[in-house]
Amino acid sequence: MNVLVSKLKEVLYSVLPIIIIVMVLNFTIAPLAVPLIVKFLVGAGLIIIGLSVFLFGVDIGISPIGNIIGAKIAKTNKIWIVAVAGLIIGFFSSIAEPDLHILAGQVDFVTSGLISKDSIVVMVAVGIALLLSLGLTRIVYNISLQKVLIILYSGVFILALFTSREFLAISFDASGATTGVMTVPFILALAVGVSAMKKDSKASENDSFGLVAIASTGAILSVMIMSIISPTDKITGGLEYNEPIATSISSNFIQLVTTIALEAFLALLPILLIFLVFQKYSFKLSKKAFRKIIMGMLFTFIGLVLFLFGINAGFMDVGVAIGYSIASLDNKIYLVIIGFVLGFVTILAEPAVYVLTNQIEDVTSGYVKRKVVLFTLAIGIGVAVALSMIRILVPSIQLWHYLLPGYLLALTMTFFVPQLFVGIAFDSGGVASGPMTATFILAFAQGAADAIEGANVMVDGFGMIAMVALMPLIALQLLGLIFKINSKKGGIENGDE
Repeated sequence: MNVLVSKLKEVLYSVLPIIIIVMVLNFTIAPLAVPLIVKFLVGAGLIIIGLSVFLFGVDIGISPIGNIIGAKIAKTNKIWIVAVAGLIIGFFSSIAEPDLHILAGQVDFVTSGLISKDSIVVMVAVGIALLLSLGLTRIVYNISLQKVLIILYSGVFILALFTSREFLAISFDASGATTGVMTVPFILALAVGVSAMKKDSKASENDSFGLVAIASTGAILSVMIMSIISPTDKITGGLEYNEPIATSISSNFIQLVTTIALEAFLALLPILLIFLVFQKYSFKLSKKAFRKIIMGMLFTFIGLVLFLFGINAGFMDVGVAIGYSIASLDNKIYLVIIGFVLGFVTILAEPAVYVLTNQIEDVTSGYVKRKVVLFTLAIGIGVAVALSMIRILVPSIQLWHYLLPGYLLALTMTFFVPQLFVGIAFDSGGVASGPMTATFILAFAQGAADAIEGANVMVDGFGMIAMVALMPLIALQLLGLIFKINSKKGGIENGDE
């Protein structure tokens, strides 16, 4: 029960800033209809309860499965088992990722079904699976993370030349959205488990990070390939925004809950089946441990249903409405400032970031403090969202104008930053865009894009998650350079290779 209360506080701190910002804006520069505010508050309440229960379930049900599988893989010392485990776990954990479903649903909605939700979810899951398998193999063969990332991102930018503007934004957004509260615990557990196969403790420490970064490139590559082979090259989209009509919160309640429950069940079913098969033939857990994991899966399912229902109950609608209202004001600087504030406050308690920063502190034995990493991330994400708002306000600024120099800078920095920080930075890029980014801030950006003349919701409304995924790569590597300089001054060994 203490763990559940702890999760409740964690999520409350994450959602509360959004609620406060919305209420302040509602009573000042962006008034909203009362029914929409009520639906927003109901949705926020469901999100807080749902995400808390979901994370509690992940802790006692999902993460232990990843830890056990990672440990089993470490004992086999067989590369083919490592590769196959990466494929299976990468695919099915991605299928169950809430953030990916939200992003794919938004793409489906904005394009009126031309790019279907299921096609994006499956393509991204395949990409994650292939690259996760590659990432685990890299750890076993001790291949340089720096070299792998340079090769992968070179492939990304080559494919980008043949990718439509619409799909370019979605592909980089998918990279950030797919590494969330479901996928990250699995990937980090596997990384630690497989890294433990090494006798060299420093190599093991360095290789505990970087797997999320490699896996997330699979999402980019898969959606780009989808763009190249897709016949729907020129896709347009819109939100058809209108002033919200006073509708009942309970309208279509049963239909919506049933649809979401079925979706959540189908998403989690493969993970449950994998666990049951492993339990029968490999794990052989005690009845108590088995029941605890099954109970965790049940909590995960209930939390996921409540969370997704809260999102659809009015939470994202308010994001769109606020973005549209702010962007419609004469003074456009408000949009940039509010974008920065939203980015700064939401990252401070993103659940996936919480998991990663704690692991960073544990793996480095307290050398890299989680508070320092969090503050650095908050600044970086604030800047990322602000830059995204500027791109919406100035449609001539295209996404690649940010991403190309940004990634070139990030990859160049890998030559000068301690190896440990390279892995931490690229992993942070994957996990920084969590539930609040994929829901409220994404909706905020799309509402703003719909309001600005000359902006395209399909092109400019997406790409914000991509920016959120990019900035930590630069911000945390800068932090790594600072640590490196301070370590040299103090004569402290910093793990640089």
